[in-house]
Amino acid sequence: MENTIKTNLEIILNRIKSASEAANRSSEEVKLLLATKTVSADNIKIALNNKQTLIGENKIDEIKEKYNELKNIQHQQHFIGHLQSNKVKDLLKYDVDCIQSLDRLKVAQKLQNRLEYEDKTIDAFLQINTSYEESKFGVKPEEALKFAMDVAHFDRINIKGLMTIGLFSAEDEAVRKCFKLLKNIQILLLDKGIPANELSMGMSGDLEIAIQEGATIVRVGTAIFGKRKYPDSYYWNENK
Repeated sequence: MENTIKTNLEIILNRIKSASEAANRSSEEVKLLLATKTVSADNIKIALNNKQTLIGENKIDEIKEKYNELKNIQHQQHFIGHLQSNKVKDLLKYDVDCIQSLDRLKVAQKLQNRLEYEDKTIDAFLQINTSYEESKFGVKPEEALKFAMDVAHFDRINIKGLMTIGLFSAEDEAVRKCFKLLKNIQILLLDKGIPANELSMGMSGDLEIAIQEGATIVRVGTAIFGKRKYPDSYYWNENK
């Protein structure tokens, strides 16, 4: 498995490099986030021991399960799943560096209160539902500015960027439309003084399009660690 993961990492890094060059961007502008949902701590270690430093989990239970095995290896942990307000306290126990999926004021308020209590701050991305799919979480694009302005009042939450999950479609232009929309929202927020400098968008199947449209973080799991039991759409649909 170690050789497979190392080989897959090389392939993905080459894809990022090629896509960046094609878009007249430096590959250093694009970070690889290892989407590690359902991936064992041992397999995550292989990637971390091969110069990778950024991982993202969807479930707090999985962060908890893998925490002790990974805590002594240098890395950053992002939370990329749906965050419920009653789980904020649990999430902050596990040295999470950034929440990429902030999409409700109720959760932001709960987060602010808990961070005040613990005298901490945290980085956050605002999740935008650019595909308008009911199966996905995220703020509606037309409500993104107001939401960002509201969250900006919370001094314990540092807005760093925007995150979206593109349309699960084989039609490139339909996927591209989602990423273009996120970029346009970023431009609007930056113009209003909201420091949404990062764009987390693109996964195993569409990272080239995302990079063309301005992604600074691509989230890749299956193309590195192998197929999961269910398709990506199952894991990202958390209404179940």
